[in-house]
Amino acid sequence: MADHTEQSIVINADVADVMAVIADFDNYPQWVTAAREVTVLERDAWGRGVRVRFVLDAGVLADTYELRYTWDEDGDGVCWTLVSSELQRAQEGSYRLAQQVPGSTKVTYALMVDLHIPMISQLKRRAEKAITEAALGDLKKRVEG
Repeated sequence: MADHTEQSIVINADVADVMAVIADFDNYPQWVTAAREVTVLERDAWGRGVRVRFVLDAGVLADTYELRYTWDEDGDGVCWTLVSSELQRAQEGSYRLAQQVPGSTKVTYALMVDLHIPMISQLKRRAEKAITEAALGDLKKRVEG
């Protein structure tokens, strides 16, 4: 990912428990603030979503988009790319998980979004930062809750 925003958080759980929440798209509307609807369109042999459609409503921004996911074989990461969107021209993202000590995982979230509408790069970075902060905060609450 060339020009992206990246943030990390430590979650009080093991890697497998954190990844299980990340991979559970069916329950995203319960804990992802802006997710109104999430539909898994295609799954891999392990049941993980590889094509997922999102209906997102983040107040001033609303979008319906589809992402393609690639899951790391060792279970400590996932990345995605945009397939289609009403509002976005491109999106690339990833979660990378690293076990710190038993019961503690560092989660790093990287995100790059390019919209069809022009946006000053400083505002774009600020929006990406807000998205990554909210996503990590929501994930921590869900896993630890």
